[in-house]
Amino acid sequence: MSMTDPVADMLTRIRNATMRRHETVTMPASRLKGDVARLLKEEGFITGYKLQTRGERTELKIDLKYLNEEDSVIMGIERISSPGRRVYVGSDRIPRVKGGYGIAILSTNRGVMTDKQSRQAGLGGEVLCYVW
Repeated sequence: MSMTDPVADMLTRIRNATMRRHETVTMPASRLKGDVARLLKEEGFITGYKLQTRGERTELKIDLKYLNEEDSVIMGIERISSPGRRVYVGSDRIPRVKGGYGIAILSTNRGVMTDKQSRQAGLGGEVLCYVW
């Protein structure tokens, strides 16, 4: 069975795992999910990630990060653009998440990047999600 929105599935798995205080979360891999995980690691929201091959499938394993036993570094994660409602912004309209405390992840013609990187490059694109 095919999945309609793999990025939303990834974000939901991360959200659910942080609410249940899991150390890791595993999901089917794709290049886009790998790029999102890379940005989450670069911005300090997760400890790490790796691609694992199990038989014919490739899985993405994400190591979640916590401030202490109770609090996750990821306070919130929200899907913005969806297959039924794509949200595109120009370089002058890139949103700031939680007054700059969070990040927006955008898919641009030069790859997946954060709102800050996109502003510096002067690129707009599709707003995939917000993380704070």
